[in-house]
Amino acid sequence: MSAVLRLARNDDGAPEIFRSVQGEGVSAGQPRTFARLSGCNLHCTWCDTAYTWNWRGSAFQHERDAPGAPWKFDPKAEMIALPVTEVAALVRENISKGVVITGGEPLLQMDAVVALIDALKTGAPELLIEIETNGSIVPSGALAERVDLFMVSPKLAHSGNDAAIALRSAALAAFAANPRAFFKFVAREAGDLDAVAAIAADHAIAASRIYIMPEGTTSAALRARELSLKPAALSRGYSYSDRLHIHMFGEKRGV
Repeated sequence: MSAVLRLARNDDGAPEIFRSVQGEGVSAGQPRTFARLSGCNLHCTWCDTAYTWNWRGSAFQHERDAPGAPWKFDPKAEMIALPVTEVAALVRENISKGVVITGGEPLLQMDAVVALIDALKTGAPELLIEIETNGSIVPSGALAERVDLFMVSPKLAHSGNDAAIALRSAALAAFAANPRAFFKFVAREAGDLDAVAAIAADHAIAASRIYIMPEGTTSAALRARELSLKPAALSRGYSYSDRLHIHMFGEKRGV
């Protein structure tokens, strides 16, 4: 019996599997096929994929919530469960040289993700596999050995998550010890980089493995934050990551 994956849906209800360019981090600008999984163990107040976790009836807070009009989603409308074999077939229909498994938080479905990678690699061993994760869950050995790039995005205090949940030492240490893991920190102001530096020092993460990315879902917001964040990042030896897909498509699903 095939393992099952819970995926997010596009606006038309189809699984959010699509071919585009990577907009962030190490592989920015390169063609990739994306599979967005549903469910997350963190709940960032500014999350732009809150349709993967901010369910109706939950107590989660989002900055777009308003009295009488919370920004909540119906999991029955936003989530679809499919066998791994079917997910792999949909990915192959949109294949590029690399596949990005994103979320939500993919490591919540670790065993099924391993099964998906194995299915995708069958007949295509050269396929690059990337995973975008919040870095709060220790990857299994089976997953770690199959992934070519982990883009790890630990969440800082402005995300609204408690540090005890978002910044788990064991998980951060596991990724820090993996040479295929790079770290992408979402920042709002230059002062956020002090927290980044502290995390890097605690886990011996070299500056060359760190990317600073502005929080924002419009070109105007990204450009405004770039003015202070880019020079602050470069002065510490960090790389700067834009969000190309926002400039190209805006805040949309399946792009």
